[in-house]
Amino acid sequence: MKIKLLAIFIFSILFLAACSNSGMSGMDHGNMDMEEENNSEEKENDEGLQTTNTTETLTGNEINIVAQESKHQLNKSVSVKALTFNGSVPGSQIRVKQGEKVKINLKNELNEPVSIHWHGIPVPNEMDGIPGVTQNAVQPGETFTYEFSAEDPGTYMYHTHQNAVEQMDKGLYGSFIVEPKEKTYDRDYTLMLDEWMSKPVEGESSMVGMDHSNMGSEEDNDKESDSEESSMSGMDHSSMESEGNDSMNGMGEMGHDMSAYDIFSINGKSGDSIEPLKVKQGEKVRIRLVNAGFMSHKIHLHGHDFKVAAIDGQELNEPKEIKDQVISIAPGERYDIEFTADNPGEWFIECHGDMEGTRGMKTMIQYENSPGSTDKSNQSEELPEFTFMNYGGSDKGEFSLDQEYDVDYKMDLNTAMDGSEMAYTINGNTFPETDNINVKEGDLVKVTLTNNSMMDDHPMHLHGHFFQVISRNGKPVEGSPIMKDTINLKPGDEYVVAFKADNPGNWLFHCHDLHHATAGMVNMVKYDGFKPNFTPNPNANNKPE
Repeated sequence: MKIKLLAIFIFSILFLAACSNSGMSGMDHGNMDMEEENNSEEKENDEGLQTTNTTETLTGNEINIVAQESKHQLNKSVSVKALTFNGSVPGSQIRVKQGEKVKINLKNELNEPVSIHWHGIPVPNEMDGIPGVTQNAVQPGETFTYEFSAEDPGTYMYHTHQNAVEQMDKGLYGSFIVEPKEKTYDRDYTLMLDEWMSKPVEGESSMVGMDHSNMGSEEDNDKESDSEESSMSGMDHSSMESEGNDSMNGMGEMGHDMSAYDIFSINGKSGDSIEPLKVKQGEKVRIRLVNAGFMSHKIHLHGHDFKVAAIDGQELNEPKEIKDQVISIAPGERYDIEFTADNPGEWFIECHGDMEGTRGMKTMIQYENSPGSTDKSNQSEELPEFTFMNYGGSDKGEFSLDQEYDVDYKMDLNTAMDGSEMAYTINGNTFPETDNINVKEGDLVKVTLTNNSMMDDHPMHLHGHFFQVISRNGKPVEGSPIMKDTINLKPGDEYVVAFKADNPGNWLFHCHDLHHATAGMVNMVKYDGFKPNFTPNPNANNKPE
């Protein structure tokens, strides 16, 4: 279960990203024995659970997904109770062809409600999988069918959006690959990045702060009309009562502590348990890096020049070869890199930083029939960080800073205290009191996002649309046009993004560090005149974050 937020003052240890300095690097927690009491409790709770299986790949026009609880082995010494899709962590990889229509049947065998959100895929609104906004949560023993066409090739993921701050943290996610009509690569790997707690109970009890169990469940936050109010009736608002801005006392210097996440994983495994990536000399290899966790990770490919071929599933124009740069991947983001296997041996691909879990997030690029390599890990070394601001071949995008827009929205992201609890605000308010981005179909929309939090990154994710990144901190993008659905703002950052309102519905725009979303950092893009085609059930326990 995701840790509860802890308010810490500015002199506390700083955790801006998963691979940043932590001050704990000298401590060896990897082989610490679990407390006897915790061991006995875990064994008792794990009785009757099946062990997770290897992630499979599913193709075709109709796919079955079962949500179920399993026992999952993270590394040689630590196992956890996991929530899984089809009995694996990550869940089954779904691979479809561009333009293919798919029907996906979800069956819920958990003892709690669930849903599936198709992260980054512009599906029809009723298929977006948001409890209380686009559907009622799927109850234990029930099923729900999602149908849509996969029109945009690229790297995406699917994950629960019901109480996702807890359910995703337990493994309820998988990758979703839309294959292009013509491939540019010979071999294709997907690496899903995540973080876990070896002692989740201890991690929780040691941190006092926000109670996320009943927060962030009010996705349809307009209270301006009877019809809009009725669409919120199936959602749990019990912990989202606003006390007004007077209680938001500007404690922007606070952040939340992620140090209990001491195990970092690739495809649900950590350290020596991660499978190597086999390649043959001469092959063009694509590696799809997907961040399913709540912390940023800086990934370094050793021994090869490589290109950043795509970001958030969208191909870049004329990507250039780079070397020995780290790719910083924020929660919800996806980066595809490509390299030619022209340097036989064994080479690391690894996370850089010195947090407790960093050393477990690495594996090897392993050439077939190779005698091996003398490559060594250098995870604590600081390397240049890739930026898309001036990368690739320059080309004219759909949007620019100086054109006219129908909607111009300012989004001030900040951290505050709401009474004794942490709050993450948009324009000084927490959801459901945040102001929507109201649009008409066909509108051109410009959004200026500014991170005024002093300690927290905010990876902001827009549902149902791609947006073009126009500028960062006043400087326009100069290389390839950058189309994304998730943009990470570090403290002090300002990004201007733009999109066309071409997919009617009620769409979340929220921080994908779901600790922040459940603590208020959510608003919505709402199309004028749109009416959801489902009836909210007040007994469905809809919790869309």
